[in-house]
Amino acid sequence: VQLQASGGGSVQPGGSLRLSCKASGVNFRISTMVWYRQPPGKQRELVATITSGGSTTYADSVKGRFTVSRDNVRNTVYLQMNSLKVEDTAVYYCYLIRPTGNNYWGQGTQVTVSS
Repeated sequence: VQLQASGGGSVQPGGSLRLSCKASGVNFRISTMVWYRQPPGKQRELVATITSGGSTTYADSVKGRFTVSRDNVRNTVYLQMNSLKVEDTAVYYCYLIRPTGNNYWGQGTQVTVSS
């Protein structure tokens, strides 16, 4: 199983980025996908979740700014991040939750928001 995250980078406050996480070697369609982030010096925190049926939930800190979506043909989950703030700076990770069996982490992608 591989989860390949991409799309991170540096952006000014108010800017946008779209993260992608492509899964392989696993039945992506039936899995729940989660985005986490770990700000510098802090613990990892949940950002957004999308179930196999497409239901989504968000951390209060990103509601209205971030959108999680999935493409079951491309086995990819996305995180569209708009109106980025300095406090969104973190390493972002995707996490795959299977109905049974092991769950998997992606390798992380750095997002830096600064002026």
